[in-house]
Amino acid sequence: FCVACTGIDSSFLCILFYHMNCVINSFCFSSEVLEAIENVVQGVFQSLAQKKAPVLTLANRTDWRNIEFKDSVGLQMIPGSTTKRIRSDCPQSARRFALMLKILSMIYKMVQSNTYATKRDIYYSDTLLFGSQSAVDQIINDISCMLKIPRRSLHVLSTTKGFVAGNLCYTEEDGTKVNCTCSATAVTVPSNVQGIKNLTSHAKFILIVEKDATFQRLLDDDFFSKVSPCIMITGRGVPDLNTRLLVRKLWDSFQIPIFTLMDADPHGVEIMCVYKYGSVSMSFEAHHLTVPSVKWLGLLPSDLERLNICRDALIPFTKQDENKLASILKRPYIASQPLWKKELEIMAASKLKAEIQVLTSLSSNFLSRVYLPNKLQFGGWL
Repeated sequence: FCVACTGIDSSFLCILFYHMNCVINSFCFSSEVLEAIENVVQGVFQSLAQKKAPVLTLANRTDWRNIEFKDSVGLQMIPGSTTKRIRSDCPQSARRFALMLKILSMIYKMVQSNTYATKRDIYYSDTLLFGSQSAVDQIINDISCMLKIPRRSLHVLSTTKGFVAGNLCYTEEDGTKVNCTCSATAVTVPSNVQGIKNLTSHAKFILIVEKDATFQRLLDDDFFSKVSPCIMITGRGVPDLNTRLLVRKLWDSFQIPIFTLMDADPHGVEIMCVYKYGSVSMSFEAHHLTVPSVKWLGLLPSDLERLNICRDALIPFTKQDENKLASILKRPYIASQPLWKKELEIMAASKLKAEIQVLTSLSSNFLSRVYLPNKLQFGGWL
């Protein structure tokens, strides 16, 4: 295959192979990462020696046929799942093959030198070569799946968009002490969740909030200290990897109830399912990301009728909403949640959806002063 046009130096494989034999790494897992990359490159060498076109093979991580549902884990990839092959001699995949080797070389050097880079750093190291940020993101996830090593262990970090606030203190990897309790504003979720330590909290529960606007409103109302000590987190929509990792770390550390506050629409339900059960594309990392104990606190479709929300304040379904809800209802985890299924059927029958902000039609502070306190006191979750 041609590497000259991809930005990979033609001597890269030989240089990398030489370094593989010279490196002595004192960190066991770092050695495991390096060894996994070495095995990939060695396979490339063996193919070339046999005058065969090298191929990279990885599990097809977007195929539902490769996924199984388990109550204690969520969506996980099955052993012996179907694979896809990235060929070096095929016009459709040769470029991707070369880019995977390029990023593997960058990861190898970072692990070797114990340095880190964000996915954005990798993209901007050669924007012409990579073409787009999404291409880099997909390749990094493919590499993680191929090596069977969590992405954070590859020394590749994500740019964080999530926020955390409330009764929580921790120390970041560089020794910086973070006190979310005293902060008047939210704290950005750490970019290296794996590196934080000394987590302390007196929180009674964790509240995951779908939208940033709702999160900020609860923050302004001082909800996390007035009602009961708690930790609030938002992924500001679909959560990034760091936000999901933090939710899992908090669960592992404190074993306290975790509730979700989402819009009463198919998109909000799907986001909640990502926190609880994971996603198909990241199912190979399910054991590190999912929190099956997550509970649905609100906004429940049945709440809309119970609270006598005016029908004019609700939003009609779009065709996309109908398709999304139909897809969710067919997923394997819904069968294990009959109460969830009942709520989704209420939504499907009405063909109406509602944002959390609809509660302001009752009163400006109904969410923080009435709805959430009553739900938490009387067990109004599923």
